[in-house]
Amino acid sequence: MSGIYIHIPFCKQACHYCDFHFSTSMKKKEEMVLAIAKEIQMRKSEFSFLDSARSDNKIETIYFGGGTPSVLTSEEINFLIETVYSNYAVIENPEITLEANPDDLSSERIIELSKSKINRLSIGIQSFFEDDLQLMNRAHNSAEAKKCLEEATKYFDNISLDLIYGIPRMSNEKWKQNIETALSFGIPHISSYALTVEPKTALNKLIQTGKIAAPKDEVAQEHFAILVETLEANDFIHYELSNFGKENYFSKNNSAYWLGKKYIGIGPSAHSYDGISRSWNVSNNSLYIKSIQENKLPNETEILTTADRYNEYIMTGLRTIWGVSLDRINTEFGSEYLEYLNKQAQKFLSDDLVFIENNILKPTPKGKFLTDGIASDLFYLNLE
Repeated sequence: MSGIYIHIPFCKQACHYCDFHFSTSMKKKEEMVLAIAKEIQMRKSEFSFLDSARSDNKIETIYFGGGTPSVLTSEEINFLIETVYSNYAVIENPEITLEANPDDLSSERIIELSKSKINRLSIGIQSFFEDDLQLMNRAHNSAEAKKCLEEATKYFDNISLDLIYGIPRMSNEKWKQNIETALSFGIPHISSYALTVEPKTALNKLIQTGKIAAPKDEVAQEHFAILVETLEANDFIHYELSNFGKENYFSKNNSAYWLGKKYIGIGPSAHSYDGISRSWNVSNNSLYIKSIQENKLPNETEILTTADRYNEYIMTGLRTIWGVSLDRINTEFGSEYLEYLNKQAQKFLSDDLVFIENNILKPTPKGKFLTDGIASDLFYLNLE
Protein backbone atom coordinates (compact mmCIF):
# COMPACT_ATOMS: atom_id res chain seq x y z
CA MET A 1 0.00 0.00 0.00
CA SER A 2 1.25 3.48 -0.81
CA GLY A 3 -0.11 6.97 -0.40
CA ILE A 4 0.41 10.52 -1.55
CA TYR A 5 0.14 13.43 0.86
CA ILE A 6 -0.25 16.89 -0.72
CA HIS A 7 0.51 19.87 1.50
CA ILE A 8 -1.39 23.05 0.66
CA PRO A 9 0.49 25.83 2.51
CA PHE A 10 -2.19 28.53 2.70
CA CYS A 11 -4.66 29.68 5.37
CA LYS A 12 -7.07 32.61 5.56
CA GLN A 13 -5.73 33.46 9.01
CA ALA A 14 -3.33 32.00 11.55
CA CYS A 15 -4.82 29.92 14.37
CA HIS A 16 -3.12 30.84 17.63
CA TYR A 17 -1.98 27.29 18.40
CA CYS A 18 -0.74 26.21 14.95
CA ASP A 19 2.93 25.66 14.12
CA PHE A 20 2.45 23.94 10.75
CA HIS A 21 3.92 25.53 7.63
CA PHE A 22 1.51 27.94 5.91
CA SER A 23 1.14 31.47 4.57
CA THR A 24 -1.84 33.80 4.93
CA SER A 25 -0.92 35.47 1.62
CA MET A 26 -2.58 33.87 -1.40
CA LYS A 27 -0.40 35.73 -3.93
CA LYS A 28 1.55 32.64 -4.94
CA LYS A 29 -1.39 30.21 -4.90
CA GLU A 30 -1.56 29.66 -8.68
CA GLU A 31 2.22 29.25 -8.92
CA MET A 32 2.13 26.85 -5.98
CA VAL A 33 -0.54 24.65 -7.55
CA LEU A 34 1.52 24.38 -10.75
CA ALA A 35 4.68 23.63 -8.74
CA ILE A 36 2.90 20.92 -6.73
CA ALA A 37 1.62 19.35 -9.95
CA LYS A 38 5.14 19.40 -11.36
CA GLU A 39 6.58 17.76 -8.23
CA ILE A 40 3.96 15.02 -8.54
CA GLN A 41 5.23 14.39 -12.07
CA MET A 42 8.92 14.63 -11.12
CA ARG A 43 8.59 11.95 -8.46
CA LYS A 44 6.44 9.45 -10.33
CA SER A 45 9.10 6.74 -10.49
CA GLU A 46 10.44 7.26 -6.96
CA PHE A 47 8.89 4.15 -5.45
CA SER A 48 8.18 2.38 -8.77
CA PHE A 49 4.49 3.17 -8.40
CA LEU A 50 3.95 2.71 -12.12
CA ASP A 51 4.61 -1.03 -11.86
CA SER A 52 0.92 -1.89 -11.77
CA ALA A 53 1.69 -5.61 -11.59
CA ARG A 54 2.70 -5.08 -7.97
CA SER A 55 -0.33 -4.26 -5.81
CA ASP A 56 1.85 -2.71 -3.09
CA ASN A 57 3.04 -0.13 -5.60
CA LYS A 58 -0.42 1.24 -6.32
CA ILE A 59 -1.68 4.45 -4.76
CA GLU A 60 -4.44 3.67 -2.27
CA THR A 61 -4.81 7.07 -0.61
CA ILE A 62 -4.51 10.72 -1.65
CA TYR A 63 -4.64 13.21 1.20
CA PHE A 64 -4.86 17.00 0.93
CA GLY A 65 -3.50 18.50 4.15
CA GLY A 66 -2.16 21.85 5.21
CA GLY A 67 -2.56 24.65 5.82
CA THR A 68 -6.13 24.75 4.64
CA PRO A 69 -6.60 22.78 1.39
CA SER A 70 -10.19 23.99 1.07
CA VAL A 71 -8.88 27.43 0.06
CA LEU A 72 -8.15 25.87 -3.33
CA THR A 73 -10.88 26.03 -5.93
CA SER A 74 -12.57 22.80 -6.93
CA GLU A 75 -10.87 23.14 -10.33
CA GLU A 76 -7.44 23.32 -8.66
CA ILE A 77 -8.18 20.28 -6.51
CA ASN A 78 -9.42 18.28 -9.50
CA PHE A 79 -6.35 19.32 -11.50
CA LEU A 80 -4.02 17.94 -8.80
CA ILE A 81 -6.01 14.71 -8.46
CA GLU A 82 -5.91 14.16 -12.22
CA THR A 83 -2.16 14.82 -12.20
CA VAL A 84 -1.76 11.96 -9.72
CA TYR A 85 -3.95 9.69 -11.84
CA SER A 86 -2.01 10.45 -15.01
CA ASN A 87 1.37 9.72 -13.42
CA TYR A 88 0.74 6.86 -10.96
CA ALA A 89 -1.05 3.53 -10.80
CA VAL A 90 -4.10 4.15 -8.57
CA ILE A 91 -6.41 1.47 -7.16
CA GLU A 92 -10.03 1.42 -8.29
CA ASN A 93 -11.53 3.08 -5.20
CA PRO A 94 -8.84 5.07 -3.38
CA GLU A 95 -9.54 7.05 -0.24
CA ILE A 96 -9.20 10.71 -1.26
CA THR A 97 -9.41 13.10 1.69
CA LEU A 98 -9.69 16.88 1.75
CA GLU A 99 -9.03 18.78 4.95
CA ALA A 100 -11.49 21.67 5.06
CA ASN A 101 -12.60 24.47 7.32
CA PRO A 102 -16.32 25.16 7.93
CA ASP A 103 -16.16 28.68 6.48
CA ASP A 104 -15.10 27.20 3.12
CA LEU A 105 -17.91 24.63 3.05
CA SER A 106 -20.96 26.44 1.71
CA SER A 107 -23.79 24.30 0.36
CA GLU A 108 -22.65 25.06 -3.18
CA ARG A 109 -19.04 24.11 -2.42
CA ILE A 110 -20.02 20.85 -0.76
CA ILE A 111 -22.08 19.88 -3.82
CA GLU A 112 -19.12 20.76 -6.09
CA LEU A 113 -16.77 18.58 -4.02
CA SER A 114 -19.27 15.71 -3.99
CA LYS A 115 -19.08 15.62 -7.78
CA SER A 116 -15.27 15.32 -7.69
CA LYS A 117 -13.12 12.29 -6.78
CA ILE A 118 -12.94 13.57 -3.17
CA ASN A 119 -14.75 10.93 -1.10
CA ARG A 120 -13.73 11.86 2.44
CA LEU A 121 -13.85 15.20 4.25
CA SER A 122 -11.80 16.02 7.34
CA ILE A 123 -13.41 19.13 8.83
CA GLY A 124 -11.59 21.37 11.32
CA ILE A 125 -14.41 22.12 13.75
CA GLN A 126 -12.23 22.26 16.93
CA SER A 127 -15.15 23.50 19.08
CA PHE A 128 -18.83 24.34 18.76
CA PHE A 129 -18.50 27.22 21.25
CA GLU A 130 -17.92 30.79 20.13
CA ASP A 131 -15.52 31.76 22.95
CA ASP A 132 -13.26 28.75 22.23
CA LEU A 133 -13.14 29.58 18.52
CA GLN A 134 -12.23 33.18 19.27
CA LEU A 135 -9.53 32.15 21.74
CA MET A 136 -7.98 29.92 19.06
CA ASN A 137 -8.48 32.59 16.35
CA ARG A 138 -10.40 30.23 14.10
CA ALA A 139 -11.78 31.68 10.84
CA HIS A 140 -15.25 30.20 11.34
CA ASN A 141 -17.97 30.63 13.96
CA SER A 142 -20.20 28.16 15.79
CA ALA A 143 -23.14 28.56 13.40
CA GLU A 144 -20.91 27.83 10.39
CA ALA A 145 -19.55 24.72 12.14
CA LYS A 146 -23.04 23.27 12.59
CA LYS A 147 -24.34 24.38 9.20
CA CYS A 148 -21.48 22.82 7.25
CA LEU A 149 -21.98 19.48 9.02
CA GLU A 150 -25.71 19.55 8.26
CA GLU A 151 -24.92 20.04 4.58
CA ALA A 152 -21.84 17.81 4.32
CA THR A 153 -23.67 14.78 5.75
CA LYS A 154 -26.21 15.03 2.92
CA TYR A 155 -23.53 14.43 0.28
CA PHE A 156 -20.67 12.61 2.04
CA ASP A 157 -20.82 9.39 4.01
CA ASN A 158 -17.16 9.39 5.08
CA ILE A 159 -16.57 12.48 7.24
CA SER A 160 -14.12 13.13 10.05
CA LEU A 161 -14.11 16.14 12.32
CA ASP A 162 -11.45 17.56 14.62
CA LEU A 163 -12.08 18.61 18.21
CA ILE A 164 -9.62 20.19 20.65
CA TYR A 165 -9.78 19.57 24.41
CA GLY A 166 -7.92 21.03 27.37
CA ILE A 167 -8.79 24.58 26.29
CA PRO A 168 -8.47 27.12 29.16
CA ARG A 169 -11.79 27.65 30.97
CA MET A 170 -13.36 24.61 29.30
CA SER A 171 -15.27 22.69 31.97
CA ASN A 172 -15.93 18.95 31.80
CA GLU A 173 -19.59 19.70 31.09
CA LYS A 174 -18.73 22.02 28.22
CA TRP A 175 -16.41 19.40 26.76
CA LYS A 176 -19.18 16.77 27.00
CA GLN A 177 -21.48 19.14 25.10
CA ASN A 178 -18.87 19.46 22.33
CA ILE A 179 -18.69 15.68 21.97
CA GLU A 180 -22.49 15.26 22.09
CA THR A 181 -22.95 17.94 19.44
CA ALA A 182 -20.47 16.15 17.18
CA LEU A 183 -22.29 12.85 17.72
CA SER A 184 -25.65 14.42 16.89
CA PHE A 185 -24.57 14.74 13.23
CA GLY A 186 -23.87 11.01 12.87
CA ILE A 187 -20.20 11.57 11.99
CA PRO A 188 -18.33 8.21 11.71
CA HIS A 189 -14.84 9.48 12.59
CA ILE A 190 -13.50 11.95 15.16
CA SER A 191 -9.91 13.12 15.65
CA SER A 192 -9.31 14.88 18.95
CA TYR A 193 -6.19 16.52 20.32
CA ALA A 194 -5.14 18.26 23.51
CA LEU A 195 -4.42 21.97 23.09
CA THR A 196 -0.63 22.16 23.13
CA VAL A 197 1.56 25.23 23.37
CA GLU A 198 4.26 25.29 20.69
CA PRO A 199 7.22 27.69 21.14
CA LYS A 200 6.78 30.02 18.15
CA THR A 201 3.00 30.39 18.19
CA ALA A 202 0.71 33.29 19.07
CA LEU A 203 -0.75 31.11 21.82
CA ASN A 204 2.61 30.86 23.52
CA LYS A 205 3.03 34.64 23.42
CA LEU A 206 -0.49 35.22 24.78
CA ILE A 207 0.24 32.88 27.68
CA GLN A 208 3.62 34.49 28.41
CA THR A 209 2.02 37.95 28.51
CA GLY A 210 -0.73 36.70 30.82
CA LYS A 211 -3.58 37.31 28.36
CA ILE A 212 -4.56 33.63 28.29
CA ALA A 213 -4.17 31.01 31.02
CA ALA A 214 -1.90 28.08 30.25
CA PRO A 215 -3.62 24.74 29.54
CA LYS A 216 -3.46 22.32 32.49
CA ASP A 217 -2.38 18.71 32.03
CA GLU A 218 -4.82 17.43 34.65
CA VAL A 219 -7.75 19.09 32.83
CA ALA A 220 -6.62 17.60 29.51
CA GLN A 221 -6.37 14.16 31.14
CA GLU A 222 -9.93 14.44 32.48
CA HIS A 223 -11.19 15.55 29.07
CA PHE A 224 -9.38 12.64 27.41
CA ALA A 225 -11.02 10.14 29.76
CA ILE A 226 -14.46 11.64 29.04
CA LEU A 227 -13.75 11.50 25.30
CA VAL A 228 -12.73 7.83 25.34
CA GLU A 229 -15.65 6.77 27.53
CA THR A 230 -18.26 8.70 25.54
CA LEU A 231 -17.10 7.67 22.08
CA GLU A 232 -16.61 4.02 22.96
CA ALA A 233 -20.14 4.00 24.40
CA ASN A 234 -21.31 5.22 20.99
CA ASP A 235 -19.64 2.37 19.04
CA PHE A 236 -16.46 4.22 18.11
CA ILE A 237 -13.23 2.22 18.10
CA HIS A 238 -10.30 4.00 19.72
CA TYR A 239 -7.84 2.81 17.09
CA GLU A 240 -5.13 5.44 17.61
CA LEU A 241 -4.38 7.73 20.54
CA SER A 242 -6.12 10.74 18.96
CA ASN A 243 -8.42 8.96 16.53
CA PHE A 244 -11.79 7.26 16.89
CA GLY A 245 -13.67 5.61 14.06
CA LYS A 246 -16.71 3.46 13.59
CA GLU A 247 -16.13 0.09 11.98
CA ASN A 248 -14.89 0.48 8.37
CA TYR A 249 -14.29 4.22 8.88
CA PHE A 250 -10.68 4.29 10.09
CA SER A 251 -8.53 6.77 8.16
CA LYS A 252 -6.69 4.62 5.60
CA ASN A 253 -4.20 7.41 4.99
CA ASN A 254 -3.23 7.85 8.63
CA SER A 255 -3.35 4.12 9.37
CA ALA A 256 -0.74 3.62 6.65
CA TYR A 257 1.60 6.04 8.47
CA TRP A 258 1.16 4.24 11.78
CA LEU A 259 1.67 0.83 10.18
CA GLY A 260 4.93 1.95 8.56
CA LYS A 261 3.73 1.97 4.93
CA LYS A 262 5.59 4.06 2.37
CA TYR A 263 4.28 7.40 1.15
CA ILE A 264 5.30 10.46 -0.85
CA GLY A 265 4.84 13.94 0.58
CA ILE A 266 4.30 16.65 -2.03
CA GLY A 267 4.53 20.41 -1.41
CA PRO A 268 6.57 22.65 0.91
CA SER A 269 7.41 21.05 4.31
CA ALA A 270 5.90 17.69 3.27
CA HIS A 271 7.65 14.51 4.46
CA SER A 272 8.17 11.23 2.58
CA TYR A 273 9.06 7.73 3.76
CA ASP A 274 10.15 4.64 1.81
CA GLY A 275 10.88 2.21 4.63
CA ILE A 276 14.60 2.92 4.87
CA SER A 277 14.85 6.68 4.56
CA ARG A 278 12.88 9.82 5.28
CA SER A 279 12.96 13.04 3.27
CA TRP A 280 11.34 16.43 3.72
CA ASN A 281 10.79 19.43 1.48
CA VAL A 282 11.92 22.94 2.29
CA SER A 283 9.48 24.90 4.48
CA ASN A 284 9.51 28.04 2.36
CA ASN A 285 6.96 28.71 -0.38
CA SER A 286 9.16 30.91 -2.56
CA LEU A 287 12.17 28.59 -2.37
CA TYR A 288 9.98 25.58 -3.04
CA ILE A 289 8.43 27.13 -6.17
CA LYS A 290 11.80 28.38 -7.47
CA SER A 291 13.45 24.99 -6.99
CA ILE A 292 10.65 23.09 -8.74
CA GLN A 293 10.68 25.57 -11.63
CA GLU A 294 14.41 24.81 -11.98
CA ASN A 295 13.63 21.06 -12.06
CA LYS A 296 15.23 20.47 -8.66
CA LEU A 297 13.59 18.62 -5.78
CA PRO A 298 13.88 20.94 -2.76
CA ASN A 299 14.35 18.22 -0.16
CA GLU A 300 16.77 16.69 2.31
CA THR A 301 17.06 12.99 3.04
CA GLU A 302 18.24 10.95 5.99
CA ILE A 303 18.88 7.21 6.02
CA LEU A 304 17.23 5.73 9.09
CA THR A 305 19.36 3.64 11.42
CA THR A 306 18.03 0.46 12.97
CA ALA A 307 17.54 2.42 16.20
CA ASP A 308 15.59 5.12 14.32
CA ARG A 309 13.24 2.55 12.81
CA TYR A 310 12.82 0.75 16.14
CA ASN A 311 12.01 4.01 17.94
CA GLU A 312 9.50 4.99 15.28
CA TYR A 313 7.79 1.61 15.50
CA ILE A 314 7.60 1.90 19.30
CA MET A 315 6.04 5.37 19.05
CA THR A 316 3.47 4.53 16.37
CA GLY A 317 2.74 1.02 17.63
CA LEU A 318 1.96 2.06 21.20
CA ARG A 319 -0.44 4.74 19.96
CA THR A 320 -2.58 2.25 18.03
CA ILE A 321 -4.84 -0.72 18.72
CA TRP A 322 -2.30 -2.86 16.85
CA GLY A 323 0.31 -2.32 19.57
CA VAL A 324 3.98 -3.34 19.41
CA SER A 325 4.62 -6.89 18.24
CA LEU A 326 7.44 -8.48 20.25
CA ASP A 327 7.84 -11.04 17.47
CA ARG A 328 8.35 -8.25 14.94
CA ILE A 329 10.88 -6.55 17.24
CA ASN A 330 12.88 -9.79 17.39
CA THR A 331 12.61 -10.55 13.66
CA GLU A 332 13.16 -7.04 12.28
CA PHE A 333 15.50 -5.50 14.85
CA GLY A 334 17.12 -8.43 16.65
CA SER A 335 17.34 -10.00 20.11
CA GLU A 336 19.31 -7.05 21.54
CA TYR A 337 16.35 -4.72 20.90
CA LEU A 338 13.84 -7.24 22.24
CA GLU A 339 15.82 -7.68 25.47
CA TYR A 340 16.13 -3.90 25.81
CA LEU A 341 12.38 -3.42 25.30
CA ASN A 342 11.46 -6.10 27.83
CA LYS A 343 13.80 -4.54 30.40
CA GLN A 344 12.53 -0.97 29.84
CA ALA A 345 8.89 -2.05 29.89
CA GLN A 346 9.05 -3.74 33.31
CA LYS A 347 8.27 -0.61 35.36
CA PHE A 348 5.29 0.21 33.15
CA LEU A 349 4.02 -3.37 33.39
CA SER A 350 4.32 -3.17 37.19
CA ASP A 351 2.45 0.15 37.28
CA ASP A 352 -0.36 -1.25 35.10
CA LEU A 353 0.34 1.27 32.33
CA VAL A 354 1.05 -1.36 29.67
CA PHE A 355 0.27 -5.05 29.25
CA ILE A 356 1.35 -7.92 26.98
CA GLU A 357 -1.23 -10.13 25.29
CA ASN A 358 -0.50 -12.59 22.47
CA ASN A 359 3.06 -11.24 22.45
CA ILE A 360 1.75 -7.73 21.69
CA LEU A 361 2.66 -4.79 23.96
CA LYS A 362 -0.18 -2.27 24.41
CA PRO A 363 -1.08 0.54 26.83
CA THR A 364 -3.77 -0.14 29.41
CA PRO A 365 -6.74 2.26 29.66
CA LYS A 366 -4.82 3.90 32.52
CA GLY A 367 -1.71 4.26 30.34
CA LYS A 368 -3.31 5.54 27.12
CA PHE A 369 -3.06 9.25 27.93
CA LEU A 370 0.62 8.74 28.89
CA THR A 371 1.51 6.83 25.73
CA ASP A 372 4.01 9.32 24.29
CA GLY A 373 5.92 9.55 27.57
CA ILE A 374 5.99 5.77 27.93
CA ALA A 375 7.25 5.40 24.35
CA SER A 376 10.11 7.83 24.95
CA ASP A 377 11.28 5.69 27.88
CA LEU A 378 11.26 2.63 25.62
CA PHE A 379 13.35 4.31 22.91
CA TYR A 380 16.74 2.79 22.13
CA LEU A 381 19.19 5.61 22.76
CA ASN A 382 22.45 3.85 21.88
CA LEU A 383 22.31 5.19 18.33
CA GLU A 384 24.48 3.57 15.71
